[in-house]
Amino acid sequence: MTAHAKLSASGSEKWMTCTPSANLEAQFPDEGSEFAREGTFAHELFEMEMNYILERLTGKDYKTRRAALMKNAFYSQELEDYVQEAVDFATERIREIKHECKDPVIMVEKRLDFSNWVPEGFGTGDLVIVADGIVEVMDLKYGKGIYVDPLSNSQLRLYGLGAINELSHLYDIFRVRMTVLQPRLHNFGSEELHADVLLDWAANEVKPLAAMAWEGRGEFVAGEHCTSCFCKARYTCPARAAQAIAIAQQEFGAIEDAQPPLPESLSMDRIAELLPKADMVIDWFNDLKAYALKQATEHNTIVPGYKMVEGRSNRKYSDQDAVAAKLVASGVPEEVIYERSLLGITAMEKAVGKKVFAEVLDGLIVKPEGKPTLVPVSDKRPALASAASAVEDFS
Repeated sequence: MTAHAKLSASGSEKWMTCTPSANLEAQFPDEGSEFAREGTFAHELFEMEMNYILERLTGKDYKTRRAALMKNAFYSQELEDYVQEAVDFATERIREIKHECKDPVIMVEKRLDFSNWVPEGFGTGDLVIVADGIVEVMDLKYGKGIYVDPLSNSQLRLYGLGAINELSHLYDIFRVRMTVLQPRLHNFGSEELHADVLLDWAANEVKPLAAMAWEGRGEFVAGEHCTSCFCKARYTCPARAAQAIAIAQQEFGAIEDAQPPLPESLSMDRIAELLPKADMVIDWFNDLKAYALKQATEHNTIVPGYKMVEGRSNRKYSDQDAVAAKLVASGVPEEVIYERSLLGITAMEKAVGKKVFAEVLDGLIVKPEGKPTLVPVSDKRPALASAASAVEDFS
């Protein structure tokens, strides 16, 4: 599906928090990326595999489609292995449901219309299963940069609403289960709600905010959603700029005369107050630099007091084969000009496939302890023991 909704489900956290952002974003082109295109390809592979398992593709058609997909630039054994994890989870869920319901309805790539609550709102359920009194919507997330929490997830909930809207006139639906399939983080979590609870959320929270967002009403609100939801207007958003500057001025005085205190002079309570604010300010200033560079390089915009210069670069061969041929022809032995090295772990796993990698190299892969880093307590990773506790444990 190539159409893009103004108030998309994937951007719902953003436009429900900052209602005018949707209209502001409309002024900017879509931000395509290799990651997004890779995710689209993963969805194509998932769709093909599920349709084959459900016997909606003949063996001949499956082989033809598979051969075509394997020629795609994004195809790798690693990607296929991860998609297969999502397929295996979905297949097992179907098997479980069939034990409880003799004739569940299973749909792949089902369009879900939630425009009763969000103007022109629609999305796609990667897998939708209707059983006795329950509908489950599964959403594949191939990315691994951001952990997708299924609880209170507005995108998943909007898909659940779409399922109610599309299917409740055909089936009795009392419960809605919304599941994320994020295989690269081994995240297969769900949120299950009574249909009335979801409908109440839609009527009392979603619909009023969607109306404001559609009309461009409300106040601009800056926050984590600016970056986590990839707001296209984040570089020029006045609210985000004002927030970053206000935080810097509030904490350290006027920016031009800023002389921030030394970290060792601050209490731990004060540091705890400043850390989340620091991320907001740093993110904004990094985006400011990126935007200024983009304007200068792509639009020849002059940034007062700055000029474009050539950055550092490293020498490289223009033609490796030609270099090797000339050196060998001059009498330099091949063992001198070539080195043999093992592929790195990521490259090796991608080359041989996740399954073979795990089976053959079992016991030969070690993972050293990562360097300690501070994160908010809401982070999903377990806390490390303190240095003092570690001394006590091993003394």
